[in-house]
Amino acid sequence: MHGDADIVRRLWRAALLRRLPLWVLGTLPWLTLRLLPGLLAWGAWCMWDAARLRQRIANEWTGWLDAAVPGMEDSSALLVEADTPLAEMQRRRLLARLDAALDKAAVKRTVHPHVGTGLTWLLPWLALAAVVWFFGQQPAATAQSPRPVAPAPAAKVPIIPQLTVTATPPGYTGAARTVGAPRDISLPEGALVTWCLKNPEAGQTTLELSDGRTLKVGAQCATLAATESLFWRWRGARYTLKVTPDAPPSITISQPAQMIQELKTGAASAAMALSVQDDYRVQRATLHLTLARGSGENIKFTDREMPLPASNNPRLRNWAKTWLLSELGMEPGDELYFFVRAVDNAARPHTVQSPTYTLRLPAPEVEDAEETAAMPMLVKPQSLRSQRQIIIDTEQLIADMKSTRMSAQAVRERSETIALDQGQLRRRYGQFLGEESTLFGAEEHDEGHEEGGKMDVLHQFGHAHDEAENATLYDEGTKKILRRALVAMWDAEKSLRAITPMTALAPEHKALAAIKELQQADRIYLHKTAFVPPPIKEEIRMTGDVLGAASYARAQGGADEAIPVQLRELVTTLSSEGALPALWTRTAHDWVRERLQDDEQRLAAQRAIQDVLDGCLRCRPALRAWLRAGVGQAPVLLQAQPVTTTPFTRAWRAGANQ
Repeated sequence: MHGDADIVRRLWRAALLRRLPLWVLGTLPWLTLRLLPGLLAWGAWCMWDAARLRQRIANEWTGWLDAAVPGMEDSSALLVEADTPLAEMQRRRLLARLDAALDKAAVKRTVHPHVGTGLTWLLPWLALAAVVWFFGQQPAATAQSPRPVAPAPAAKVPIIPQLTVTATPPGYTGAARTVGAPRDISLPEGALVTWCLKNPEAGQTTLELSDGRTLKVGAQCATLAATESLFWRWRGARYTLKVTPDAPPSITISQPAQMIQELKTGAASAAMALSVQDDYRVQRATLHLTLARGSGENIKFTDREMPLPASNNPRLRNWAKTWLLSELGMEPGDELYFFVRAVDNAARPHTVQSPTYTLRLPAPEVEDAEETAAMPMLVKPQSLRSQRQIIIDTEQLIADMKSTRMSAQAVRERSETIALDQGQLRRRYGQFLGEESTLFGAEEHDEGHEEGGKMDVLHQFGHAHDEAENATLYDEGTKKILRRALVAMWDAEKSLRAITPMTALAPEHKALAAIKELQQADRIYLHKTAFVPPPIKEEIRMTGDVLGAASYARAQGGADEAIPVQLRELVTTLSSEGALPALWTRTAHDWVRERLQDDEQRLAAQRAIQDVLDGCLRCRPALRAWLRAGVGQAPVLLQAQPVTTTPFTRAWRAGANQ
C-alpha cells in the first residue's frame, strides 16, 4: 500500500459494503410491481447517493483517519502533500506503519461513524410503492358484477414495424458484428449492412437511400454492401452510414536518418531501424537489399530479400538491427541500397514500398607518388549523375539542413559534391556545342614544333571549340534549347559552390525541363523519319475516281459540353418555384456522385435532393448551390459562326437600319 490513493480505495470499498443493503432492498418493491419507471428512478437515486458518498470520502478521509487510528498521529494530511523535508520524513514514517495500523477492523472503525446504512431513506420509497400498488388495484376492487354489454366490433390496431440493423464488418478486420436499433453507424469499407423486421406481421416497409435507391424490408431482410458513405431514411428519420476505406500500410525508417548515408572510412557496422504499421494487420513485410560493387562498366549487383519478423501486435512491426559490414558483404568502395515493402490483409491487399536508402562505404584514397602539392587533385565520381538525381540530392540536402543540425563542414562537403556532379553533367552536354571537357578553364599543352621548323600555333595553343561535325549535326532550334540547359546548369553549379542549395533548385528544374524538351524533340524527329506513306494504286491513277479518298477539309470541332443540357435546365428551374423537369432526380444524383468526391459534401447534396423531392421549396437554393459547386472550372470555347453575305441580305439589313 503506497500513498493516499490506496487508502481512499479501501475506504470507498468499505462504504459501498455499508450502503449495499439499502440499494438492494430498494429495488425489491419495484421488481415485485414490475414498474420500469420506478426501477429507473430508484437506480438514478442510488447513483446520486454513490456519487455524493464518494465526494465525501475524497474530501474528508484525512479527518476520519486521524480520529479513528491513533497511530496516524494526526498527520494523515501529510499523505496527500508534504512540502517540507520534515513533513516528508513524517510521511515516510506513516507509510511504513500504515499496513499494520490500517487493517480491516480499522477501516470499518473509520467508515462506520460517518457512513450509515441509510435505511431511513427506504421509508419514503416504500410508501410511494404502496400508493402505486393501491391505485393499481383500485379498479379491480371497485368492480362489481359486470353488466352484460353488447360486444363492440373490434377495431384493428395498426402494428408499428420495428426495425433491426445488423452491421457485419469484413472478415479481415477482425471486428465483431453489431446488432441494434436504427442509428448512425461507422464501419469499414466492404461491410454488409442488413435491415430486418422484428415483427414481419407489420407488413412491408421501405428504406430510402441517399443515392436514389430504395430497399424493401418485409418477410425477407434487405442487404447492402457498404462501398461509400451514404445515409438512409426510414419513417422520416435519417441515419448515416460512414464508410472508412482501408488505409495502406505506413513505413517509417528511423535509421539511417538520411537517405544517402556516408559511412566513415574503416567503419565495421551499420544500423537499420524501421517500423511498419497498418490499421488492421501487416500481412507481410520484407527488406530488400542490393549491393553494388565495381566502377565504370564493371558494376555487379547482388540482390537479397529478407522477411521482417512479426510481433505480438499484428498491426505493428518494429525491427532494428546493427549489421556487421561483413554480414552485408560490403567492402571499401561498395554501395548498399535497401528499401522495405509491406502488404496488408485487406480484401484487395495494398502493397507499399518505402524510398530507397543508400549506404556508402568510401574507398581509401590512393596517393600518386608523382603528384606534388602544386598539382591539382582531380577526384572523379564512380558514375555520371543524372540531372534528376542531382535534383533529388539537392532536395535531400535541404531537408536534412531543416530537420537535423548539420555542421557547416558537412553542408559544405555535400553541396560541393553535388556541384561537382552538376559540373560534370554540364560538360557532358557542353561537348555537343564544342565546350571544353576538362575541369579547369585551360589545358596544358606539350611544346612541340612541326617538321621544317614551323610551329602550328592553332593546334598547340588553341582549342577547337566548335567542330564542323557538331555545327552541322544539330539545327539551330536544338542548339538554343541545349544552350538554355547549359546556362541553367551553370547557375545551379554556382549556387551549390556558394553553399546556397535552396537557390540551386530553380535552375536545376529548368535544366531538367530543357533536357526533357530535347528528348521529346528527338522522338518527334524519329517519328517523322519513320513515316511510310501508303502505296499508290496504279489502276486508279489519273482516272479521276475519288472513291475512298479522304478529304483534306477539316470539320470545325463542336464545343465540349462542360455542363450537360439536362443539368442546365434543372439549375434554371430550381431558381423558380415551377415544376421540375422529368427524371431530374437521376440527373442530380449522377452529377453529385461524379463531381463531389468529399463524403460530407456528397451527403449534404443528397440530403438537399431528398428535401426538394419531398416538396421543400426553401431547399431549392441549397440544391442549386451544390449542383453549381460540382461544375469547377468550365472551359470557354470560342466558335466561329459561318456568315453568308448576299445582295438580298445586304438590302434587308440596309432596310432594317433605315
